[in-house]
Amino acid sequence: MRNSDSWKTSKFILKNGRLTPTRDRAEVGVGSRLTAGRIAAFYARAIPEHGRGKLIDLGCGKIPLFQVYAPHAAEITCTDWRIRLPQSQQLDFVCNLADMLPLGAETFDTIILADVLEHIHNPKDLWHEMNRILAPGGKLLLTAPFYYGIHDEPHDYHRFTEFALRRYASEAGFIILELEPLGGSPEILADLLGKHLSMIPLIGAFLAILLQSITQFLTSFGPGKNFSRYSSRAFPLGYALVAVKMRPRPG
Repeated sequence: MRNSDSWKTSKFILKNGRLTPTRDRAEVGVGSRLTAGRIAAFYARAIPEHGRGKLIDLGCGKIPLFQVYAPHAAEITCTDWRIRLPQSQQLDFVCNLADMLPLGAETFDTIILADVLEHIHNPKDLWHEMNRILAPGGKLLLTAPFYYGIHDEPHDYHRFTEFALRRYASEAGFIILELEPLGGSPEILADLLGKHLSMIPLIGAFLAILLQSITQFLTSFGPGKNFSRYSSRAFPLGYALVAVKMRPRPG
C-alpha cells in the first residue's frame, strides 16, 4: 500500500481495542451507526482469523479496514474504481472492477470486498475474477447490504439474497465457510427509522443515536438476540461471507 505512513482513520476507529464506527458524521451518518457497527464487528473477527499473506482490498475507498488487516497481511494492495472520488492517496492503482482486473492469476491469498458488490453491474464477472487472482486455498471476505437504502447513486445496482450469494460463489469456484446475516427486523427498523429521525432539526441526531444504541443493546443477548436471528431469515439487513477458493484435485 502506498503512503501507509500518512493513512488516517475514516469510517472505523479502534477504541479500547474494539473496532467501532467513527463519530465523524462526514464519514458515518448518525442513522447508519448500527449497520456500520455490525460490519465492523464482522471484519474485526474475520480478518485476524482468515486474513494472511498477500491481501488485496478491492473497492477500498478510504481504506477504513487497514488498521485491522495490517498486522496480519504480509503485503497489502489497495485498489478502487474511477467513479469513487476523491481517491485515497494510499491507492496502489485504479481500475474498473466491472472489467477484467489487471492482475496476475493466483496472486493473492486474501481478498476484502467490503460493501462493493452491489455497485458492480455485472457481479458474475467480478466473482470469477476474484477466483482467478486468488491462490488455491485463498480466502474471500465480503459484506453486502440487503434491506438498505440506495447509496452512491447512480452506481447502486443490486441487492443479494443468501441464495444469490451462494450461487455466485459456487459457480465461480468458491466454497463458503461462513454466510451470516448482519441483522434482522430490529436492525432494519432501527436503521430505517434512524435515518429518518436524523433529518429532524435539533433533536433528530440525538434520537437516531439513542434508538440505535437501544437496538444494539437489546439485540446483543437473550430474547432480542434470538428474535433478530430468527427474523433475519426473511428480513436480513445484509450479509457477511467468508469463502475459500477450491484447491485443484490431485491428478
